[in-house]
Amino acid sequence: MNYGIIRRTIGWILLFEAIFFLVPAITATVYWEREFFSILISMGICAIVGGLLVIGKPKSDAVYAKEGFVIVALSWIVLSLFGALPFVISGAMPSYIDALFETVSGFTTTGASVLSGEQVEALPKCLLMWRSFTHWVGGMGVLVFILAFLPLCGGGQNINLLRAESPGPTVSKLVPKMRSTAGILYLIYTVLTLLQFVLLVFDMPAFDALNTAFATAGTGGFTVKADGFAGYSPYAQVVVTVFMILFSINFASFFFIVRGKFKEAFNTEVRVFLTIVVVAITLVSVNLCLAPTPDLSTGEAIRHSAFSVASIISTTGFSTVDFNTWPSFSKTILVMTMFVGACAGSTGGGIKVSRFVILFKGMSHETKRMLHPKQVKKILVDNRVVEEETVRGIHSYLIAYAVVFVLSLLVVSLDGYDLTTNFTAIAATINNIGPGLEAVGPAGNFGFFSWWTKLVLVFDMLAGRLEIFPMLLLLLPATWRK
Repeated sequence: MNYGIIRRTIGWILLFEAIFFLVPAITATVYWEREFFSILISMGICAIVGGLLVIGKPKSDAVYAKEGFVIVALSWIVLSLFGALPFVISGAMPSYIDALFETVSGFTTTGASVLSGEQVEALPKCLLMWRSFTHWVGGMGVLVFILAFLPLCGGGQNINLLRAESPGPTVSKLVPKMRSTAGILYLIYTVLTLLQFVLLVFDMPAFDALNTAFATAGTGGFTVKADGFAGYSPYAQVVVTVFMILFSINFASFFFIVRGKFKEAFNTEVRVFLTIVVVAITLVSVNLCLAPTPDLSTGEAIRHSAFSVASIISTTGFSTVDFNTWPSFSKTILVMTMFVGACAGSTGGGIKVSRFVILFKGMSHETKRMLHPKQVKKILVDNRVVEEETVRGIHSYLIAYAVVFVLSLLVVSLDGYDLTTNFTAIAATINNIGPGLEAVGPAGNFGFFSWWTKLVLVFDMLAGRLEIFPMLLLLLPATWRK
């Protein structure tokens, strides 16, 4: 284990977090909020600790797979531990566990909150901005951001960091140099964020538009209003619906579109994802229109259905209505999309569409092989062979996912709440969605859970964002042996 490079990378993470604090600090200055000093103290702590950690060059800058997983997991943990400081120092959230939950939820783009709607609106604008900005930072990945500026390791081994942090079964470069790939990804990310901000700022206050753009880009879901997104105009809701879907698509697709490679852009995963979105919206809309006591017009049913489906499958977590009151069929569709999630290589969470595509192709392959046992045939996706290592990795991921889910559910059930609340709380956090059903629905929050349940959910949010294994590897003694 290369402890030197781990220490140095964590130091750079904290130094960059000190820079990230400039966003809420500027907000506090603009609105003359006294919480500016709390942010300044937090910034100073990050700068001092980070500066001490980067002193001294490690003997080797090699980052192999093991170091990559450890660096990514520790980076996100440390980022969250220090990112919670402004909430505690300012007194806005006296409980550090609550502040940590809120911060992890922000960086992992989950959007689950321990605060009620009224408590959210009571927060200073600088802390609201920090909550939303953590979504934007965490959406594409913290190390991806840093890799765009700094060569954290040598020998072309930055790919091990990107592979450990990026969601999906496979990770590839867009261009030969890893730093250039990271730069391209963040350029696309920034352009889309700015475009959404421009479209929203004509219809809502600039502060609200910027927070919404940050939260949508990271598919996070923190809002600045007590009623979520219900109070905004239909125009704003439609704009956000479109961008939630856009940010759910693999960012490589946008790169291919710019280069005129439309076949690569609209690959199997993207086509399947868009098909699932259209079918889910159609089913929910029809169900709402045919409900025994509909309280929505046809147009409203379609708009709210589209918004809710896009919000859940993208794992953003915004809400225009309390879908907890919808018919069971519609809620079942939404819960199913929770697990499907977005495309690999996007800012969305969930299991990922690409994994389901490969699994269904594998199931079809095995079924045909029962009829023709001696037939040798590879699994193909977009006319490319899916390696056995990738298929094996997906199976391992799903097993680990199921184990973490079941164990978390058992621990959370000790709090004594109903099964739907507990089950969807785990589903909402491990899939980085935000709202669940019943007590943790769009009109509720996670503040009523015990401190140990909140810590379990914190682990689930981190595990879900980092694809399970980086967090599990931290618990293995073999990981830390030289």
